[in-house]
Amino acid sequence: MTTPTIELRLWRQFVAVAEELHFGRAAVRLHMTQPPLTQAIAHLEKLLAVQLFERTTRSVHMTAAGVALLPQVLDLLARAQALPGQARAAAAGEIGRLRLAFISTAGFSLLPAWVRAFREQEPQVQLELLEATGDMQLQAFERHDIDAGIMLHSPGFAPAGLTRRLIAREALVLALAEQHPLAAKATLGLDEVLTQPLVIFPRRILPSLHDAIFGMYHAAAQSPQVAQEAIQMQTIVNLVSAGLGVAWVPDSVRQFQRPGVVYRTVAGRKGRPVPVCETSLFWPVEAVNPCLERLVAFAPRAPALPV
Repeated sequence: MTTPTIELRLWRQFVAVAEELHFGRAAVRLHMTQPPLTQAIAHLEKLLAVQLFERTTRSVHMTAAGVALLPQVLDLLARAQALPGQARAAAAGEIGRLRLAFISTAGFSLLPAWVRAFREQEPQVQLELLEATGDMQLQAFERHDIDAGIMLHSPGFAPAGLTRRLIAREALVLALAEQHPLAAKATLGLDEVLTQPLVIFPRRILPSLHDAIFGMYHAAAQSPQVAQEAIQMQTIVNLVSAGLGVAWVPDSVRQFQRPGVVYRTVAGRKGRPVPVCETSLFWPVEAVNPCLERLVAFAPRAPALPV
């Protein structure tokens, strides 16, 4: 059996009669005459195949079906009345869904504060978070699976079709096992660390930063001795604690307090500093999600850089 389509007009007429319990007063309230209202209620009852009102020459009473239906109809009309405002709010980005990808290093300090503050500022925007490496984020942008992404990179990273806003710039520090001979020093020289076995992420994950690190070795006439590769910074630090080698990590990774691992600043050579890394918010040049404007405005107010 096909469910009949019932216009909101009929539901409003039902509510008026239900609240007035008098067809004449309900008709005046609706700015219509009584006969069309009586016909409208009869038509509604026919569509529903139930009787909503008991009528006598002196009174009108709701049936059990009418009483049960009234709260739901009131809710329906309230939601229908709110729809235009919700549509305008959605167009302005005040409500909606925003899919944000982030690299693991953002989870150490940046992301928790961001999520908390953004939800307080934009409580009607549903924030969907996805942890993903840089290469995975670029693929997700191509598939339109994410609206924005927080990525780690070296200065000058410029993926086509994306705009970025710089969030943070930080130095690379060296993670090494607590029992490593160099761990006793507060600051290390570049020459004494470049010969150490290296734990690093694969180039495909962060090509710009990978190349910057390798470039530092090559500029010093050294070849990196890669002992192990790992994708996540937490895994890299865990491998360092196992004594597999040393690792270059963003300074913010210090907050990952892995037992058996220490972090040391490395002084670069004259004119050859240790590379820095940047964390930026990226989004498509041709962005279509209005909620994205809210996130971009929320981000630290550095200039948006077309890349």
